[in-house]
Amino acid sequence: MDQFETELWYTEKQTPNHGITTRINRTLHHEKSEYQSIDVMETRQFGNMLVLDGMVMTTDKDEFVYHEMITHVAMNTHPEPKNVLVVGGGDGGAIREILKHSTVETATLVEIDGRVIEVSKQFFPEIAGRLDDPRVQVRVEDGIQHIREHRNVYDVILVDSTEPIGPAVGLFQKPFYQGIYDALREDGIMVAQTESPWFNRDLIRQVFRDISDIFPITRLYTASIPTYPSGLWSFTIGSKKFDPVEIDESKLPRLETRYYRPEMHKALFQLPQFVQELIEK
Repeated sequence: MDQFETELWYTEKQTPNHGITTRINRTLHHEKSEYQSIDVMETRQFGNMLVLDGMVMTTDKDEFVYHEMITHVAMNTHPEPKNVLVVGGGDGGAIREILKHSTVETATLVEIDGRVIEVSKQFFPEIAGRLDDPRVQVRVEDGIQHIREHRNVYDVILVDSTEPIGPAVGLFQKPFYQGIYDALREDGIMVAQTESPWFNRDLIRQVFRDISDIFPITRLYTASIPTYPSGLWSFTIGSKKFDPVEIDESKLPRLETRYYRPEMHKALFQLPQFVQELIEK
């Protein structure tokens, strides 16, 4: 008698006409928090995968790309980042990368959904393992409200948000970026994840325009993240003083990383033509 193996696959529909699918062994966790559904799946290709409201947030195998790239470009552009804020990022990966910089005195994580933090600690210890560091302050609260209540406090702010739906919509709007500007010190820098140049072109254009209206220096760069929509992801920097393309790469610290390295820092801002066109006025 023939033996049949049951195959389980998870599919994220990333647009109405396109998705990504991956084979899974089992579902490790499922719950509905106050804000969203939270799932953790054990996949064959990418290890454990965190899914929020049906959207892949991170995986064991490719998480390092996103977390290094949202963190080190801005951190290495600022000459002495001491107080750093992460809005969102409840998995703890950006905090882990921030703490690789010796100048950091305080790293504050503001995540609206505390259950994301707890689930990440349980199923993604390599990502969330530095949240208990004494330099880290974890605050379960609304990031927009936190920004409103803090002025001239932070050297670097990372907006590590989910896609612009539900509670994250406000994290992609101009008043929030103005609030970030006010929360930064006089030489501060912000960076936000700004979605896929293939699937979110209008959003990238609008965010770049909004940040450019507020910050004197605005730059866009990309990274290859296989489990994110289209595999090509963008990040937008707003800086009050320091231009990331003007730094001396030879003076950058050589950190323990797997994707980002000092030699590629300036080259990140040399964009493919179709991406460059999104930010040209």
